[in-house]
Amino acid sequence: MASKPPTGDPVQDAPRISGPKHAAAGLPAVGHTLRMSREQMGLARTARTLLKVNQKDGFDCPGCAWPEGEKRHVAEFCENGAKAVAEEATLRRVTPAFFADHPIADLAGRSGYWLGQQGRITEPVYAAEGAEHYEPVTWERAFAIIAEELGALGSPDEAVFYTSGRTSNEAAFLLQLFAREFGTNNLPDCSNMCHESSGSALTETIGIGKGSVSLEDLHQADLIIVAGQNPGTNHPRMLSALEQAKAAGAKIISVNPLPEAGLEKFKNPQTARGMLKGASLTDLFLQIRIGGDQALFRLLNKLVIDTEGAVDEAFVAEHTHGYDELAAAAKAAGWDETLAATGLARADVERALEMILASRRTIVCWAMGLTQHKHAVATIREVVNLLLLRGAIGRPGAGVCPVRGHSNVQGDRTMGIFERPAPAFLDALDREFGISSPRHHGYDTVRAIRALRDGEAKVFFAMGGNFVAATPDTEVTEAAIRRARLTVHVSTKLNRSHAVTGARALILPTLGRTDKDVQAGGRQFVTVEDSMGLVHASRGNLAPASPHLLSEPAIVARLARAVLGATSATPWEDFERDYGTIRDRIARVIPGFEDFNARAARPGGFALPHAPRDERRFPTRTGKANFTAAPVEYPRVPEGRLLLQTLRSHDQYNTTIYGLDDRYRGIKGGRRVVLVHPEDARALGFADGDLADLVGEWSDGAERRAPGFRVVHYPTARGCAAAYYPETNVLVPLDSTADVSNTPASKSVIVRLEQSAPA
Repeated sequence: MASKPPTGDPVQDAPRISGPKHAAAGLPAVGHTLRMSREQMGLARTARTLLKVNQKDGFDCPGCAWPEGEKRHVAEFCENGAKAVAEEATLRRVTPAFFADHPIADLAGRSGYWLGQQGRITEPVYAAEGAEHYEPVTWERAFAIIAEELGALGSPDEAVFYTSGRTSNEAAFLLQLFAREFGTNNLPDCSNMCHESSGSALTETIGIGKGSVSLEDLHQADLIIVAGQNPGTNHPRMLSALEQAKAAGAKIISVNPLPEAGLEKFKNPQTARGMLKGASLTDLFLQIRIGGDQALFRLLNKLVIDTEGAVDEAFVAEHTHGYDELAAAAKAAGWDETLAATGLARADVERALEMILASRRTIVCWAMGLTQHKHAVATIREVVNLLLLRGAIGRPGAGVCPVRGHSNVQGDRTMGIFERPAPAFLDALDREFGISSPRHHGYDTVRAIRALRDGEAKVFFAMGGNFVAATPDTEVTEAAIRRARLTVHVSTKLNRSHAVTGARALILPTLGRTDKDVQAGGRQFVTVEDSMGLVHASRGNLAPASPHLLSEPAIVARLARAVLGATSATPWEDFERDYGTIRDRIARVIPGFEDFNARAARPGGFALPHAPRDERRFPTRTGKANFTAAPVEYPRVPEGRLLLQTLRSHDQYNTTIYGLDDRYRGIKGGRRVVLVHPEDARALGFADGDLADLVGEWSDGAERRAPGFRVVHYPTARGCAAAYYPETNVLVPLDSTADVSNTPASKSVIVRLEQSAPA
């Protein structure tokens, strides 16, 4: 049987600390998976559900966006994917009685862990202005409230429509269509906070803001560089691909401020050998200082250029632009400054160069460790420079691999969830639906918070996600949200954002990935796009958590009818009745989706076109792949300060907290910990186990404080520290963002440690 949710928040003031682990997965992962699944679903439901995860006739994991191969395992999921499924398929329920027992003020005082453990929301609820509780509301009344508030706006641009990466292609397409028919491009999404820097850099350099490799390319690579990424926790199924690449002879370089168990050794639970012995993965670990990656890749590029025969001159001549500018800039890269910026030893950089020169097929994978810095876009451009010098884009077994974090975050952007849409996309949308989409740019996530803060936005609508816990500068963001006239959250479960409301607030419960979706036109399926541009169907197999739930496409369709009324010629009722009609329209608007319904129905789906990968054609402003030559940047940290990166624990997916342990880092029973190198901690006067307040330092002079963190002596890079988000988002200034992409710089926060006041 499933267990009941906790009645009170667990005490986290004395986490137990052991040393970091040196292998990932194996028997502990299997045991943890089964325990958490049983607690949420019970044994029978666990088996029925997990055996459908990522299967061709099943549902896409609501966790990460890592792709599946043509041949699927019976258990095609990882530990953290199973946790995500268990939390959604839970038998626990949040009913109207729960909201009667728990006023909003009580919810606001609870941890994100406690809120998430309560279960699935069963009915739409509403908090009127001045109300202390959410109360049940009919769907009709809920849509009328939204229509009333949107109708009262002075401009459509006073509304913000936010999207989480879990949203299906069909729902995302409808949401952006509704927003643009309503009259705004205010369509921020979670990409703004993660891989926006990747999209910005790749669009400029290779002409498309997506990765250029397939799963098969990883298996064929000679060298895989994993930079600023922890796949053991954040994308565990990637470890299987790295294991297969290693077995075929690939070398792996890991570039990260922290040693991570998953990149040391992978104990594959799918095989007896994997469980018993495991596979060592990393051949060279470059323990880089936070933010030193651009300097590292610039020096590597200089060394490649200076090595006779190392540059693929034929590729550079035929397919690239700007080589001379890069070569001139690279001359300035020197050993002394690079070693100071990176904290690396010269011998390690030279060894990395040897491995690069020995590889004809090189892939560079990265995640938030590269994308969330002021100079993030320039850093990723420098990664592209390396691959272009070696002719390693558009070659089997080679290319760029930004590893997306949420299961359809890439698909949502493909569907038009973007505040700065391309004119060609809007032209196609307008032709298909007979509307006039606005052409001026809308708000991204950071600009949306500023608009809410300044009273320039008054209605906030979120399709999934946990906005206030995912965004920076927590106190500023929560104050901004509270200024809204109306906040609306389409959700499956409770989270912090439901406790931080506008004057009026709605929670609209929706179907999850695991739920059967039956509409007037029969049983439906949705589609998603994975991190490598493969689009496939997702079909839930469980009875919905409540008869009062609506699907995401149904919610958008009914909202559009309530708001736009008879003025809209868009067939919203047809879209709700049969999602195939949505896909027919997508096929006519978005290139690459021709014959969408037939191709989506095929087991395994289909790959979207990718000109650099498929044709070595680069649709940039120059018509070629562009070298870039930005000045090298890296964080300068004052004496007595540390450079903090925010990160996830192993019992966490984005802002969803499954438990209070971080097994691979040796932390159990608490999340308010800060990882500091022992010598740095001692120099600052902190013993292992001391309590410290983390105090952010930023140019605006405002004090941002995260109190009561247990200091953990840990083998981080010198001068660096790490702590979990969302607890440390309070330290990330709203205006500390990446150049070009405007992504919050959550991986390079200057902090000082102060002794915590006695309890």
